[in-house]
Amino acid sequence: MYVSHLLFYRLQNYDATCRLAQEIAENIHERNRQQRTGGNPAKINMTLRASLQKLKQNIAQLKEGLLRASSSRRIMQSEADRRQNLIDDLLTREKQLNSTFKGDIAEPEPSRSTLMAGGAGLSGGVAANPWLVNESEETRGLTFGEIKQQQQRIIEAQDAGLDALAAVISRQKIMGQEIGNELDEQNEIIDDLAHLVDKTDDRIRNETRRVKLVETKSASCGMLVVIVLLLIAIIVVAVWPV
Repeated sequence: MYVSHLLFYRLQNYDATCRLAQEIAENIHERNRQQRTGGNPAKINMTLRASLQKLKQNIAQLKEGLLRASSSRRIMQSEADRRQNLIDDLLTREKQLNSTFKGDIAEPEPSRSTLMAGGAGLSGGVAANPWLVNESEETRGLTFGEIKQQQQRIIEAQDAGLDALAAVISRQKIMGQEIGNELDEQNEIIDDLAHLVDKTDDRIRNETRRVKLVETKSASCGMLVVIVLLLIAIIVVAVWPV
């Protein structure tokens, strides 16, 4: 997946660089035409300076990407050499364009076929991109548009998988919230039960004390009754005539 995405990026960068170089050549041709016909090429000169700087940056990015791919052995050495030759051709083309822009050399005829070595022609035809040689089976022989479509399908599949994962996570989050709410309710019920148990224990202790007090009082009253009865019996015996 990562290698395919990286290949797609390099193809896009290479094609963009080739198109930019061809556009610069065409703009130089147009600027020279305006100079010959007495026009004002100031605006197109400003555009050309920005485009030449962009071309230099794009070639530097291609060189850096090729260096990383070679050092990590993602491509064979023969393929690295072939791509280095393509980049060298772009560097040569960049120097020629800079010299032509400054007027150091005569203007070359713009030719996309010689520049891109298989890129898109001015007529709109698309040939095989030289950057595709010795690549993986899943991209070998595909045009830039087909690789772009392939990458789009991969991205859509990834997006669908992420959407499904997000839905599962969302459901789990809802379940977690419901479980948390249920636990809170159960904790409240347990707290109420604990409070009721404490109140019941207090009532039981109070009633036990009352029972003991009643028992104590009952025992005292019984002794008093017995004593009174004995006194009455003594008195009766004492006063009863013999």
